[in-house]
Amino acid sequence: MQKERSNRTRIAGQKIEFVTALDLISNGPQACNIIHKKTGSIDGHEPVENIVNHRQIQAAIMNLCFPFSLKIDQIMAVDAWIANRCKGSIIYGSGTGKTEIAFECARRAAEMRCLCGVADEGFNIVFLVPRKVLVDQNLKRLQSYGIAPENIGRYFGEQKQIREIIIGTYHSALRNLDIIRRADMVIFDEVHLARGAFTRIFDLVNQYPDKLLLGLTATIDENDPKNSTIINTVPPVRKYLIKDAVQDRRLARPIIRSIGVRLTEKEQRLYDQYSTKIRNISKRFNRFRAEEMMELIKVGGFPSWQAKAWFLNVKKRKQLLASSENKLLAALDLIMAKHPDQKVMVFSETLESIRKLKQLLKSRGIASALIDSRTFPYRRQVILSEWGRRFNVLLSVHTLEVGFDVPDAQIEIILATTSNANQVVQRIGRVLRKVHRKDFALIYLIYVSDTKDDSTLTIVRNAVDTSGGSENAGVCD
Repeated sequence: MQKERSNRTRIAGQKIEFVTALDLISNGPQACNIIHKKTGSIDGHEPVENIVNHRQIQAAIMNLCFPFSLKIDQIMAVDAWIANRCKGSIIYGSGTGKTEIAFECARRAAEMRCLCGVADEGFNIVFLVPRKVLVDQNLKRLQSYGIAPENIGRYFGEQKQIREIIIGTYHSALRNLDIIRRADMVIFDEVHLARGAFTRIFDLVNQYPDKLLLGLTATIDENDPKNSTIINTVPPVRKYLIKDAVQDRRLARPIIRSIGVRLTEKEQRLYDQYSTKIRNISKRFNRFRAEEMMELIKVGGFPSWQAKAWFLNVKKRKQLLASSENKLLAALDLIMAKHPDQKVMVFSETLESIRKLKQLLKSRGIASALIDSRTFPYRRQVILSEWGRRFNVLLSVHTLEVGFDVPDAQIEIILATTSNANQVVQRIGRVLRKVHRKDFALIYLIYVSDTKDDSTLTIVRNAVDTSGGSENAGVCD
């Protein structure tokens, strides 16, 4: 059996106390209630030797052993989750080790359950992720931390492996809620994405108050009604945002350079047409948000037809902004003139726009590679391994926003056309991860002035706290 861990560890020259179940038990009969489980005869007075006997059946996650010491902020996150009765969300910026926090939360919870005398049936964990590629990524990480392969199961597509620890996608879990029912602990990775139909999963876990629940995200709008189910089920218990991690030198300092461009005359005419149609339909029905227009579609008849026209024009306007000729030329100029021999990551909103940029680069003799949702996982890994060797420009739409570690990347170009704060934070987070001698990351935001793009600039600045790391490079006309 794995050697008993010490209750203390030395980090950054300080002693950090680990609050274990044994500590809690010694403090009173209510301590074991944190794990919300039937504890048999455990009432705070059972002899310790009886409790220790339960260690003969050890949960797989208790074999977790990091080859490094957790940071102070990570330990504080674990403690905050435990203190909130093992329910809640950790809101930590990309690159601050949310996954390791989740693993440690699970280990500590299993330890408490074991010491409280309820380890007879193991400790079943379901780790939900938004994309299939993240299943193997987390599986490999768990194995590297000492968890035996036979204790970890993949759950997506044709792979339906039921193990003590299951890593699966939200979509697969939604199709078989039994894996959620059997779980002692459910971890919601990128929990801000678990909206819409996925709220059925939250409805289910709320029926089982004994389940331990952990949400992980870099950002979530707590005031958005669409997030109410998430917030009520796994409320934030600790936040450590980009500006906090930058101040603590856990992340590289982001330098934001905004570059404003103008639409061509033809593009401006089209933009005005789309905007006028959107505005007129909104005024006619006094509905201005996508959610309101979705409700109008259900009405049928003329209102439904108008709502569909509204969405069509919103889509056309978005595509126009994403593929703006001057926006793509500005990106080309940055790559050729300022960073010809450096690794550059480019994010855009539409596949059409990123393909146009790829062709534009090719016409100038610049090699690039594109990763989108249709790129197979193996091919993605090949492309990432060749980045910086066979080509320097990596193009993506949304695929690389979540879960990919590219810490050596230092330059990013964002072709703005989004008002989604979660999306912005995820994109920025791709290049803020620290490596040796990487103190800053350069992020170019190319936007079309006096359009919907302007909102992206505000979101980016708010996300990184511009008072500490932003630089405006002016406007390119």
